Amino acid sequence: MAPVATALTAVSAFIWWGILVAPWRPWSTRETLAAKPRNEAALDDVTVLIPARDEEDVLPQTLAALRNQSATLRIIVIDDQSSDATATVARAAGAEVISTSPLPDDWTGKLWALEHGRKQARTRWLLLLDADIELRRGVLPALRQRALDRNRQLVSVMASLRMESLAERLLMPAFIYFFKLLYPFALSNSRSRWVAAAAGGCVFIEARVLKEMGGFGAIRGAVIDDCALARAAKAYGYRTWIGLSHDVVSRREYRSLGPIWEMVTRTAFTQLHYSALLLGLCTIALVLACWMPVVGLFWSTSRWIAVAAWVAMAASYASILRFYRRVPLWWLAMPMIGTLYLAMSWHSAWQYWRGIRSRWKNRDYNRQTA
Repeated sequence: MAPVATALTAVSAFIWWGILVAPWRPWSTRETLAAKPRNEAALDDVTVLIPARDEEDVLPQTLAALRNQSATLRIIVIDDQSSDATATVARAAGAEVISTSPLPDDWTGKLWALEHGRKQARTRWLLLLDADIELRRGVLPALRQRALDRNRQLVSVMASLRMESLAERLLMPAFIYFFKLLYPFALSNSRSRWVAAAAGGCVFIEARVLKEMGGFGAIRGAVIDDCALARAAKAYGYRTWIGLSHDVVSRREYRSLGPIWEMVTRTAFTQLHYSALLLGLCTIALVLACWMPVVGLFWSTSRWIAVAAWVAMAASYASILRFYRRVPLWWLAMPMIGTLYLAMSWHSAWQYWRGIRSRWKNRDYNRQTA
């Protein structure tokens, strides 16, 4: 048994050290964007599109923050068949409001709403913003400047997620960490078309990109719509950039495990391309990476290898924890974190095998409309 434990622990150490020394540094937080609060540049060439479905609680703060970017900024809220006072709240905050027509079978709700908004915009730039995202003053000029300075036609920012409840503190930093492992920002920001990523909560995009693609209809059935949009933009020869920011803030609350579970299961199996083989490989990799450093500590022949795995794990995760000002010792919870995300992935697969590709905002997207 000891030789087997030693071999498996060595594989775990290889995984963590591979992540740590990879030249594209997937764990790094060097790709960042900061607000420019003293920048008073006009934003007449930008239209903000906010798809909203039952978002009356978060919209006022989002819209007030947008008004702080520029008093003349055009803001369009697309009411996606809401059952609450979303439209009324948006109008009261000074936004233009349009409503979607009934959702076609082969579209996801968010993209259908954004397509309605795109057709109303006439500016060079569009900001695609989730209803719960608050932009600190000066972020929008910084987004535009990043696009112009680096000749990028799509710039997106991973919002700072709420990390106040126990479930949020445990899982939200890891959510961003795992996303960066799947989509290394350095590779996504390069010219390579093999890796393309965007963060759907805040996407700044040149309108001509969408026009050339044929609008959001080009990705109309995508569940992971942000990365699909970045991939499509790169396929047309455009450049993209994604980074982190403390000045783009999500106000969505996840007070317990349940809402986080629902959010992750919505896209987890999609991320694996609905492949049982990839799910199996992911299961093996996560079990080896997260649990063999623990198991290896109990065998004298693998103890130092396990310690080496823990060191690499801590070093790679520390970058995210430090960026979000979290207690560094949260890396000790990685076995539990990995197990929970693995369980969510299996639940996502189970839903798919039952015929439900994704479920969000009281809508089910079945396998037949994929």
